[in-house]
Amino acid sequence: MNNFKSNRNVVYSCKYHIVWTPKYRRPVLVNGVDARLKELLEQIAKEIKVDILEMEIRPDHVHLLIEVDPQFGIHKAVKRFKGATSRYLRLEFPHLKSRLPTLWTNSSFVSTVGGAPLEVVKQYIQGQKEA
Repeated sequence: MNNFKSNRNVVYSCKYHIVWTPKYRRPVLVNGVDARLKELLEQIAKEIKVDILEMEIRPDHVHLLIEVDPQFGIHKAVKRFKGATSRYLRLEFPHLKSRLPTLWTNSSFVSTVGGAPLEVVKQYIQGQKEA
């Protein structure tokens, strides 16, 4: 049986696999940027009440498996993750400003995980470490 969450109006189980990349798919998520990005994503998720079920940071892209309240919306969560992390990372790592006009591309990949068993998606994201 699925574990459902609820707010005052809705009972839900909305899980999404999200992928986004740095501008020009440059491999800049290394040398401490990756670790700080993980910290920031966890902090932002806590602030906006989003559960990160799985996360993998590769040098040139980010994978997240998250659960989002449908009334908050996946688009708002992605926008908040990308906007805040770009701002903080570019302040803390000045070399990101010189290499890229903006940290992230405007686009992202978002897929619901309703059809695939959650463990399969988690395994795929964990498998990105070897890729």
